[in-house]
Amino acid sequence: MITPELTEIKDLLNEKAEKYNHLDFIETDPIQIPHLFSDKNDVEISAFLASTIAWGQRVTIIKNMQRLISLMDNAPYEFVMNSSEQDLNRLNYFKHRTFNGEDCKFFIKSLKNIYKKHNGLGDLIQNIYVEQESVFNTLIRFREIFFEIEHPARTQKHFSNVLKGASAKRLNMFMRWMVRQDNNGVDFGLWSKIPMSELFLPLDVHTGNVARKLGLLKRKQNDWKAVEEITGVLRKFDSDDPVKYDFALFGLGIFEKF
Repeated sequence: MITPELTEIKDLLNEKAEKYNHLDFIETDPIQIPHLFSDKNDVEISAFLASTIAWGQRVTIIKNMQRLISLMDNAPYEFVMNSSEQDLNRLNYFKHRTFNGEDCKFFIKSLKNIYKKHNGLGDLIQNIYVEQESVFNTLIRFREIFFEIEHPARTQKHFSNVLKGASAKRLNMFMRWMVRQDNNGVDFGLWSKIPMSELFLPLDVHTGNVARKLGLLKRKQNDWKAVEEITGVLRKFDSDDPVKYDFALFGLGIFEKF
């Protein structure tokens, strides 16, 4: 049962979701990086890397991702599968905040392992979901497989661990990009085995603050419990596509300074 007050908020969020879930959104968002490509593997890899470094100023995120794609010869899948150690050394001086060249090189090696042994990001993550029937458990298993090869201990901090209560904003954003399917052209809808209804909100400072101001989120920390709480409310608004409201909450916070 939705109260009249919640109905008013739902109407507001529907309006804002429609406003921001639009091709113009791509121009100022890191999702523009995977939109440079048409091949599924290039899209998946560039989306995963872009979401991985998606914290801080969006202008900087986009600039650094453009540089990384350039270092990968503008062919992410080809680079992942065929780069030599010398090719990988180009990444030594790549840096985005605390994500450095060592981290970047391991991410490429792990992606190579995933595409060689698990048939790629899309097959791996969808197959885990089909087995687990839970996005939460899927994120846990995906993380285990990502670090199944030898890795620097420091790099683990760049892959959220929901078992430790992380909000996993960047992973949930990556999942939104790959799973959501509509006719608006922002998200890709490549992974049909995962229902949109099961996705979780990519909770960050902006979406969290707006959700709290609207009375949709009581929990003060931006952790996994908060993700479950706010997504639960959004599922009451739209059970089939709750994370479409990411556009609304983010747009209200960033563009409208709500």
